[in-house]
Amino acid sequence: MILEPRQFMKDNFSVQSDKYALYRPTYPVELFDFVNGLVKNKHAAWDCGTGNGQVAIQLTKYFEGVFATDISESQLSNAIPNAKIEYTRESAEDSSFPDDFFDLVVVAQAVHWFNFDLFYDEVNRVMKDDGVLAVIGYNRPRVSPEIDKIIDHFYTDIIGKYWDRERKYVDEEYKTIPFPFAEKQAQQFNHSVDWTIDHFIGYIETWSAVKKYSTEMGSNPIDQIAPELKIHWGDEATKKIQFPILLRLGEKIF
Repeated sequence: MILEPRQFMKDNFSVQSDKYALYRPTYPVELFDFVNGLVKNKHAAWDCGTGNGQVAIQLTKYFEGVFATDISESQLSNAIPNAKIEYTRESAEDSSFPDDFFDLVVVAQAVHWFNFDLFYDEVNRVMKDDGVLAVIGYNRPRVSPEIDKIIDHFYTDIIGKYWDRERKYVDEEYKTIPFPFAEKQAQQFNHSVDWTIDHFIGYIETWSAVKKYSTEMGSNPIDQIAPELKIHWGDEATKKIQFPILLRLGEKIF
């Protein structure tokens, strides 16, 4: 079922959605085990802003049904198929779901693109009284002091002005987003992946600011740092990349 959504959030990820599916990191299983342990019932979960469905797939391990939405038809066309997942194209702020339907609402690396007030009103409408909202994300990758310095310079000084203003919420670890819910204590998680240099560069190329720079300037900004990155990467086939996980958890306030 493909719906025509009323679009409130920005769509920065329809372009190169195949690369998004290929290069973006997943989330640790321990994170979903922890969130699942806070949810009383396991009837239905909503993965809002699903992208390529990587979170939706994880939720199928715990819930009878998973509903995954995104405004990007291109992203949904690259989503991971699963019999327990119903993918639909609709906005986070104006969904077609019934009232009091979901036991868990998850939004991963996307809430900063939403209209907060409208989305939170929608969460309160579709989430059960004993349901849980999980806002998940990840921050800048950490590799080594030398490589981190290059990436931080690239992030701030080369493509810094091409980030949308909403990106600040990720930089601030989601601590400054509006969050009108009864907040639950969240554990700290860190996700590690072993990537080649090509995969690491492929991931950086999925950044929205890189795409905007390339469109406006007519060149790939990664070309400015790739040689130095490769020098500091050395002869290792893969390196361990650390992604600090962002997590806010809440329940309805009555």
